[in-house]
Amino acid sequence: MKKILIVDDEPNIVMSLEYTFKKQGFEVFIARDGSEALELLKHHIPDVILLDIMMPNVDGYQTLSLIKASESLKHIKVVFLTAKNKVSDIEKGLKLGADKYLTKPFSVKKIVSEILELIT
Repeated sequence: MKKILIVDDEPNIVMSLEYTFKKQGFEVFIARDGSEALELLKHHIPDVILLDIMMPNVDGYQTLSLIKASESLKHIKVVFLTAKNKVSDIEKGLKLGADKYLTKPFSVKKIVSEILELIT
């Protein structure tokens, strides 16, 4: 079973994505910010992480940097899903090691197809 970690502090986004990915047969893990995500990654290794950038405590950029710096986590595919849509934001995200950079507002259907394309 494919596993996805959704990291976002916006409950409505988390709920709709969780529902959609469960329907697609994924095991879904949820974190509300980067520190919660990093804690969860100590016990669960997902196939892909859907990561917001603007979150309390540890933001998405810091979270991605810590994931890519970890020998046991750096192989995980990471997709940014964020409202930050400036070219400089996108370049920064990809430079830090994100596999894809998707912006809000988003189409759930597009996200599912992007994720499936990335991990299959």
